[in-house]
Amino acid sequence: MTTYNRQLMHNGAKAVRRNAISTLLKNVFGIERLRDGQRRVIDGVLDGLDTLAIMPTGSGKSLCYQIPARIFPGTTVVVSPLISLMKDQLERLIELGIGATQVNSSLTREEENDALEGISSGRYRIVFCTPERLATPEFVATFKPVEVSLVVIDEAHCISKWGHDFRPAYLDLSASIDALGHPPVLALTATATDDVVKDIGKQLGRPKINVINTGIYRPNLHYRVVQATNHDEKYQKALALVQQTGGVGIVYAATVKVAEEMYAILEEAGESVTIYHGKLPAAERKDHQDMFMDGERRVMVATNAFGMGIDKSDTRFVIHLQVPANLEAYYQESGRAGRDGQDAECILLYLQDDKRVQQFFLAKHYPHAAELRALYEAVKELAASGPVPFGRICEVDEDVAASKVKVCLKLLKEGKLLRQNRALDYAPTTARPTQETFDKLADVYSLKQERDREALEQMVAYAVSGFCRWKVLLDYFGDEVEGFQKCCRCDNCLNPPVLLDAIEIRDDEFDKEPEEQPAGPVFEPGAQVRVPKYDVGTVESSAGDEITIAFPDGERRTFMAGFVMPA
Repeated sequence: MTTYNRQLMHNGAKAVRRNAISTLLKNVFGIERLRDGQRRVIDGVLDGLDTLAIMPTGSGKSLCYQIPARIFPGTTVVVSPLISLMKDQLERLIELGIGATQVNSSLTREEENDALEGISSGRYRIVFCTPERLATPEFVATFKPVEVSLVVIDEAHCISKWGHDFRPAYLDLSASIDALGHPPVLALTATATDDVVKDIGKQLGRPKINVINTGIYRPNLHYRVVQATNHDEKYQKALALVQQTGGVGIVYAATVKVAEEMYAILEEAGESVTIYHGKLPAAERKDHQDMFMDGERRVMVATNAFGMGIDKSDTRFVIHLQVPANLEAYYQESGRAGRDGQDAECILLYLQDDKRVQQFFLAKHYPHAAELRALYEAVKELAASGPVPFGRICEVDEDVAASKVKVCLKLLKEGKLLRQNRALDYAPTTARPTQETFDKLADVYSLKQERDREALEQMVAYAVSGFCRWKVLLDYFGDEVEGFQKCCRCDNCLNPPVLLDAIEIRDDEFDKEPEEQPAGPVFEPGAQVRVPKYDVGTVESSAGDEITIAFPDGERRTFMAGFVMPA
């Protein structure tokens, strides 16, 4: 066959695909055309490519798997972190006449048995499940009689240890996907830095995953920061913002205590408000979420337990009472506003002391070398009679949380000290580890702690910045928007602050007199500096709070001083 004839056949197949997609869009989904980003993702998936799609909130990520699921002959498995998110998407698919089901802890035994039977018989095109469920050999075995054409991982940043919402349950996905016959993967997220992108590929065992990044810029979101000098002032400013801003909105707090205090203030003021946090009973959380989603309450006060996958498109404002841990989390949470494309307000109330709350959360207990060694020795002993299931390993020390055991097992697998078979059981390899081996594995999470601290500093730099808020976000994510200089809609664009000589205040120096405060770092031309995303470079010039740096790759980039540290 000539090259010309092969090209004709290829073009013909593309034309058939385009027609099939067009028909599905109009007849099933009621949509006239795909956006460019959606088209690129769907084409990659239909070409059989493992794909990571980074698309902003409200850009139609769900269509990127729903259309291939209708075109592929087999079953599409969608891994989702939240049952409420599955429920919303499942109801939508059933309304469209697409065969779909869910398997999670919300089902009765009868409902679950019916779902499992339907999966084995090929009754469903799309199956939703949690990462915890997909990690069980029994559930994976349900798919043996059918072909799994695609595995979708929603909120894929959760799989990365560098991601802002890392969940250990995602660590078993690679082995589970292999056990399903190694089908193509579509990973979906709204945000991912370069480090997170690389780690997602690594954790999935697909280091060359095809990355499609449509950018984060959403011009309908108007960002601003409101400074507060004490907690009472912050609550009063939050109350005023809620009263002055029309439409429905979300008020986020970092702690349950602050959420409950803000809820009480709004309720006493006569606002239509409800509350959501992890300490409420599950049934109460659901009732409160339903009241907000159904329009029975105008305002939702919540911790970050509320929000992932929440799709209330007419949300007109998102207010943060406390600074989040990093800019990824802030973008994700603030991005729940304005999904309908209409203007929306994203407001951060910044009190310097709130940084301490996030510092407390960052002091997590990551695996130590001694714990890794103890777990390895335990698995080695248990494996004397054959591979060891995860549940049996958890019984070794009931004081250690199952989530932490998962992290330890993943590290031991990455260090080639353990292997996992298709039944998802564990066994030691022939490696002969030394203490240095375990020390190096534990260092991975020491590095994560350091990066968490740097990410918090960058979040604070955003809060005190005098530059365009969107410019700060775009620079952080390395996102370049053609012709973009400033958004002209954020607080700093509308009312440029007066530039003052900046000083850097360390946490242990809050109580010092002003004359005792040390001056912030001065970066002279020629100085070696470090920017977390781009590593080490050389200062070329500085103007006010902007520093231009030359990097070894030959590129010159300009950053705010808050993002730059001495090398």
